[in-house]
Amino acid sequence: MRGGEAASPEGPRSRRCIVLFSYGFRPFFLLAGLWAIVPMVTLLWSLGIQSWPGDAIPLFRWHAHELIFGFVSAAIAGFLLTAVPSWTGQPAVSGPRLTALVAIWAAERIIVSPLIELPAAVALPLEVTFLPALGLALAVPLLRARKTANVVFLFFLGLLFAADLIFHMQLHGLTGSLPFDSLRAALNVVLLMVVTIGGRIIPAFTRNALQQLGRPAETAAPSWLNAAAIGTVALIIVADLIDQDSLLSGLLAALAALLLLARLAHWQGHRTLDVPLLWVLHLGYGWIVIGLALKALWLLAANYWAVNWMHALNSGAFATMILAVTTRA
Repeated sequence: MRGGEAASPEGPRSRRCIVLFSYGFRPFFLLAGLWAIVPMVTLLWSLGIQSWPGDAIPLFRWHAHELIFGFVSAAIAGFLLTAVPSWTGQPAVSGPRLTALVAIWAAERIIVSPLIELPAAVALPLEVTFLPALGLALAVPLLRARKTANVVFLFFLGLLFAADLIFHMQLHGLTGSLPFDSLRAALNVVLLMVVTIGGRIIPAFTRNALQQLGRPAETAAPSWLNAAAIGTVALIIVADLIDQDSLLSGLLAALAALLLLARLAHWQGHRTLDVPLLWVLHLGYGWIVIGLALKALWLLAANYWAVNWMHALNSGAFATMILAVTTRA
């Protein structure tokens, strides 16, 4: 990505394959947009009209799992498969390899659904294949180009894979009781990814656009603030693994909200109100602040109206950021 922008998919190589599978953002952003609807509609349908199968994965767990590992994971794939070629100068994953990744993602959605019943020994490997396959597709160009700063995204994918694996192992009765919720852990990892990626692209997009509009501004936050904000969100992952509803988790959420708000203020979002492609990015990042503030209020003050803080992160921050990046691509 040039300054965070998606690299152009045009060229002889991309014209030789089906357009949909010529660049990662095309199939995966499309699938993310379509799949965002499915868990919501299914939840309403199952609660109001058609009962959910009693022997299937519990409805609300499936709903949460598919929003993270279906919707959000597709968006992550679309972003990284588009960004990594620009970061590394290596050819993009396209054609048969990209088609295979899409097929693996789609197969997981079917296998995790209540439509299929398979023995655990058969189902488990099929339910967790996508993230390792995506990581392998990205690892080759990243390591070949020695882009060590971006290898951290492989670590994030590894954490998401671990959370997904634990989720399915528990579902199949292969693990005992654990002190943490694997879906909460996955949500926290996605949060860290959004905080990291947003911190790269939002100030860069804003600076470049304001310069082109003839009103240049400094949009970089101090390095100590960036490190403190990202580090505090990383500590939330650890705190929630130890005790997800603890006083420490609430305090870290409050601190992270303040640090991220300060970071957001440096990005000059108020100067982008006449550029929808820009202000929607700032809005999405602002939802992270709101979600973490609600979490802090719920854990520290037991304010009942803040109980849905996870929806503020999922539907507010993640969905808005994904919509914003999708429209740019």
